[in-house]
Amino acid sequence: MNSKTNSPILSLRNVRKYFGGIKAVDGVSFDVAPNCITGLIGPNGAGKTTLFNLISGFYKPDEGEIFFQGKRIDGLSLHQTFHKGLCRTFQISRELKLMTVLENIMLVPPGQQGEKLLRTWLFPKAVRKQEGELREKALSSLESVNLLHLKDEYAGNLSGGQKRLLELARTMMASPTMIMFDEPGAGVNPSERRTLASRIREIVETWGITVLLIGHEMELVMDVCSPIIVLDRGKVLTEGTPAEVRNDKRVLEVYLGGTTA
Repeated sequence: MNSKTNSPILSLRNVRKYFGGIKAVDGVSFDVAPNCITGLIGPNGAGKTTLFNLISGFYKPDEGEIFFQGKRIDGLSLHQTFHKGLCRTFQISRELKLMTVLENIMLVPPGQQGEKLLRTWLFPKAVRKQEGELREKALSSLESVNLLHLKDEYAGNLSGGQKRLLELARTMMASPTMIMFDEPGAGVNPSERRTLASRIREIVETWGITVLLIGHEMELVMDVCSPIIVLDRGKVLTEGTPAEVRNDKRVLEVYLGGTTA
């Protein structure tokens, strides 16, 4: 998938993060082009999740710079990067199990007027109007990930794949510019993984959202991502198309065990 502009939406420059004497991220630099799906892979301990935590503001780098849409974000918090349109998911789904699917979605948008008791008394029409607009947006988000028929189901009753789709719909409610997926295929059966792959492509092609994706499920990564960045021991090992990565001898040695499976 080709980017629509030449300017990267996300840039990392010589980013480092240490935990004691361990170099979790060791001088990482790369760019992410807008309107595409970039994969980030590597063996366990390569630094992938730490890198996600640095980009999203959960951690702060010890060295280096991170730019999002041309502005530095490496000093910002997770809350601040979220409000700049940079959203992330986590390896473990974080749905509110005892609330319905629709209620999970409706909680996402910040600054809702109905959250302030005084405004519900003084401006009831404005509150109802906003709630109606958010409900329509929530229903549209659920429809886009094929969960509309489960809107009244408790989120805790969803399958692993459906919970991943719910997390995607929740993220879309925040109107992100870029989504970072941390292991979206984890715990998902092959059929649900294909559905998830289709929905990820759709949000890029239809909604114009950029995606950066960590994955251990190589079938999913190779299917939806291009380019793919490979990390090893906190460093960028290589970057290229799925075919280039699949046939790189260094990748086969450190990640795929010397096979193309």
